[in-house]
Amino acid sequence: MNLLNIKSVTVILLFVLLLKLLYSSVWQSCRYTMFLKNFLETMEQHFFTGFNVHVFVFTDQPKEVPQVKMASGRQLTVRTVPSFKSWQEITSRRMELIQTLIEDELRDYADYIFCLDVDSQFHGRWGTESLGGLVAVVHPGYYKVDRSAFPYDRQPISKAYMAPGDGDFYYCGGAFGGVLQEVHLLAKTCHLNLEDDATKGIHAAWQEESHLNRYMWINKPSKVLSPEYLWQDFKPKDPEIHIIRFSGVVKNYAKIRPNI
Repeated sequence: MNLLNIKSVTVILLFVLLLKLLYSSVWQSCRYTMFLKNFLETMEQHFFTGFNVHVFVFTDQPKEVPQVKMASGRQLTVRTVPSFKSWQEITSRRMELIQTLIEDELRDYADYIFCLDVDSQFHGRWGTESLGGLVAVVHPGYYKVDRSAFPYDRQPISKAYMAPGDGDFYYCGGAFGGVLQEVHLLAKTCHLNLEDDATKGIHAAWQEESHLNRYMWINKPSKVLSPEYLWQDFKPKDPEIHIIRFSGVVKNYAKIRPNI
């Protein structure tokens, strides 16, 4: 695809203000609002600058979404979704939301889509070097360990099951993307597999991330990005990582995931 003819790059944010139903919603929502503001402000500085970027935010509290000035050709759309009881339920719905959005709205609108965790921030340029058919990011916690230590799902009954010896890398669930057709197929497959697991009363080890890793082992990504594209702020930068472009911020999971 000629990069000069790209219609737009679409960003999907799915972990925003979704924990409301059973827990103390005010402070939880405020924390996720803080993540979103920082995400959007740093995105404007570093993510596909000069391109058309359409950000979709799925949330159960649309009035809490902050106003952030965006450059020409860049826009933010907020979509209201029901509240969920747990972070497991949120992640299980993630692939379904991506699949539906592509089918209903994006097929003739965008060329590429990236699905990124909102509790993250940009630090350096993220541009056309990251584009590919199916794009994966190597997980910063597992890029230097033996494959046997990867946290793949090991339940043979699960659709996400990976047998010992299977796999190439361990990929992040918090950053992936590619052309619409490839991401749609990934999302649709993972959604169906998540539903199949649910009918059996089981959950994969790391929810949709486990299913994503299974899918990407069978359907190899055409572009594999290094951990600089989703580092972890609580980790010191390793010598071989020369620049951190995007990272997950330090957070208290006991507060933002109250059912842990």
